[in-house]
Amino acid sequence: MEIKKLFLAVLFSYLSLSIFGQVSFGQPENINDGWKFTLNDIKDGQNTSLDDKRWQSVDLPHDWSVKGQLSPTLASATGYLPGGIGWYRKTLDIPKDKQGEKVYLYFEGVYNRSEVFINGQLLGKRPNGYISFMYDVTPYIKYGQENVIAVRVDHSQSADSRWYTGSGIYRNVWLVYANPIHIAQWGVYVYPKSVTKKQATLSVEVEIDNSDVKAADLLITNELLFDGKVVAKDAKKLQMTAGNNKIETELKVNNPQIWDLNNPNLYQLKTTVSNKGKVIDQTITTTGIRNYTFDANKGFALNGEWMKVKGVCIHHDAGVLGVAVPHDVWKRRLQTLKSIGVNAVRTSHNPQAPDLYALCDELGILVLNEAYDEWEFPKRKWLEGWNVGTPGYQGSFDFFEEWGEKDLADLVRRDRNHISIFAWSIGNEVDYPNDPYSHPVLDGGKNTGFTQAQFGGYKKDAPDAMRLGDIAKRLVAVVKKYDKSRPTTAGLAGVAMSNETEYPGALDIAGYNYTESRYILDHEKYPKRVLYGSENRHELEAWKAVRDNEHIFGQFLWTGIDYLGESGRWPSRGFYSGLLDFGGFIKPRGYFRQSLWSDKPMAYLGTYPTPGRGSKSQMKDVWSQLDADNDGQNYEEKVPSMDAWPIWNYDEGQSIRVVCYTNAAKAKLVLNGNEVGKVKEYDENTGIIYWDIPYRDGKLEVIGLDKNNNEISRYAIQSSKQPYALTITQSETEISKDKGLAQIVVQVVDEKGVPVMFSDNEVTCQIQGPAKILGLEASNNEDMSDYTDNKHRVFHGKILAYIQATGQQGEIKIRFTSPWLKAVNTTIIAK
Repeated sequence: MEIKKLFLAVLFSYLSLSIFGQVSFGQPENINDGWKFTLNDIKDGQNTSLDDKRWQSVDLPHDWSVKGQLSPTLASATGYLPGGIGWYRKTLDIPKDKQGEKVYLYFEGVYNRSEVFINGQLLGKRPNGYISFMYDVTPYIKYGQENVIAVRVDHSQSADSRWYTGSGIYRNVWLVYANPIHIAQWGVYVYPKSVTKKQATLSVEVEIDNSDVKAADLLITNELLFDGKVVAKDAKKLQMTAGNNKIETELKVNNPQIWDLNNPNLYQLKTTVSNKGKVIDQTITTTGIRNYTFDANKGFALNGEWMKVKGVCIHHDAGVLGVAVPHDVWKRRLQTLKSIGVNAVRTSHNPQAPDLYALCDELGILVLNEAYDEWEFPKRKWLEGWNVGTPGYQGSFDFFEEWGEKDLADLVRRDRNHISIFAWSIGNEVDYPNDPYSHPVLDGGKNTGFTQAQFGGYKKDAPDAMRLGDIAKRLVAVVKKYDKSRPTTAGLAGVAMSNETEYPGALDIAGYNYTESRYILDHEKYPKRVLYGSENRHELEAWKAVRDNEHIFGQFLWTGIDYLGESGRWPSRGFYSGLLDFGGFIKPRGYFRQSLWSDKPMAYLGTYPTPGRGSKSQMKDVWSQLDADNDGQNYEEKVPSMDAWPIWNYDEGQSIRVVCYTNAAKAKLVLNGNEVGKVKEYDENTGIIYWDIPYRDGKLEVIGLDKNNNEISRYAIQSSKQPYALTITQSETEISKDKGLAQIVVQVVDEKGVPVMFSDNEVTCQIQGPAKILGLEASNNEDMSDYTDNKHRVFHGKILAYIQATGQQGEIKIRFTSPWLKAVNTTIIAK
């Protein structure tokens, strides 16, 4: 539906991820360790008698694709990495004293087209690789004996996505024991009835699963805690029958502690189910209290404060780690994004791991949770480079009709209690003109908005774009059935075409992908439509279209972090327009964005040779490089680059363009203690201050000044000599013995300790003690060498090592070496 003003008081809970993942009942046990794996399609791989001793031993989460060989013969869409068919097996002892209890298997995510067996019996199939799912294995369990889990994963359609998906059981797996009468999976739901500064009234729903279908008199108690103290409590009786398995209640909270971006206050809701005075189930749901407003004229307000959503789109991989990403990696990445002014993420274009949402709840980051990139028809998948050659058409479309609504329902039920989620997206660019839907409006002409035919014009044999509205209505109805407290949305790519259908009108808020040109036009034409940029390029003009138009509530940059897949022509690991690189380090354009989005005083300095006509483009994103290639020898820099690295090593006297990204009113440049050039004011047209100066060795500094010429920020870069040594600039000193992770940053420096940005030395990592190396990430998009061993070349003089504890306590001694350079050692304690 279209809305002029949507006021929603929101309190959402999320499950206790730190202990139990997203298992919301019973006694969950993590069963990630001790699996067997083979990358082959084994006949009868589910048979209990099968000998799997020669299979590879692996722990979950596990992504087999990222360990494969990069090859130009594979699809660029999925990062030139392989798919295939694999089998996983694990033997479990189920104690005899568990007889009489229910037993479940819960998978947070398997990519993709999985089949799960227990003791040779097929439990079910789940084709969607991003959806969490559970099976009741009770009928097939051998109590007091060994039980064999087998999982077949079919990613033989390896080019089934426009980006890197990974392959395998890449998220956590849980074994759950429960009383026959227990809280239903995702059965606790907390949502607002009213929220003020003085009092919040929370509505709580608790759904019970009674597989025995026996009548029972239950007592369901809900206690709300803040800082360990009970602040509200309610108990309700439920006469459990086959048709009566849910209670609804209210909790009143006086002087509530509000969740917001700066103070993400969280509560805990303890739900207890008792039968005849005995506790038979219990779960903890972490929750927060907030309210928000969407207005077609004023935009978006959180807790009554109007604000701009400064968002980024993110995919679910982490470079060398693939999609099996540890919690602490996402935490570091999200903290870094927030430090440069990001306040929201869009889960493009699929549900992500539970860890991500829990971290956003904890850190105070809004989430736009997205379900699909395609519906009933496939999109183009580029095989030879982004937008190059003949595309492929594998995808997830073939199971949408059967599974689309079920998958969406499970997504909403799983994630609806995360306070960070502020909208549900039912699709991304499913309306891209002629990919595959078409409409007569594409022929152009009077009153169409097109002066000539667009996207190849109307294709009569293509699917009718009018279908988009019908499908959108169905999906929105699914969302509203399970969560009426958030708006629905989608990322529209063919806005002019979709405006001829019922698609935008089916949504509560409408996201426009790369369509800033229609922000004012459509606001006038559809005055009740709430608008925002759901996917945007990084140029300043795209941000000005948000900043300077009150009715546009925000934007989501493509992208927040470099990601695997959607690669250009070989050699290219992925798409590299992120604010952060594969290793989670801030790129120059990340500092440029910080100058636009952060309230904290900042300055950054980058350089490159002064450009002229026919010079090489210094913009390092895919779009800009394509634009420059099209211009060829006529290329001329129109705006200073937002991708200038902090390098100060050139030929003496060479003319160098020095660029400054800052939120200061003015800036001055200092070389070796002497001011060079003029003090320059902030440039509103480009957002970048620059000077062209002759190079001289030494220390170059930029000083940010306020309007009264007082220093408020400073940034310096230094000329370096030859590489001399390795040094560690960041590392943990202690980690948990239970798969705790150290993220160690190694930098190449000269004899005086100055970083050597041009270094590409090969570094080897050696470990002694209870730990293993998960990967080395230097973040070089063009480095297509081996990523599976313990050695790799640095990029811009830097490399990140992921070191994971293996389960034992003790000292972990780590040594980094490189030929002709001084080595560096560190010790980490696993506790």
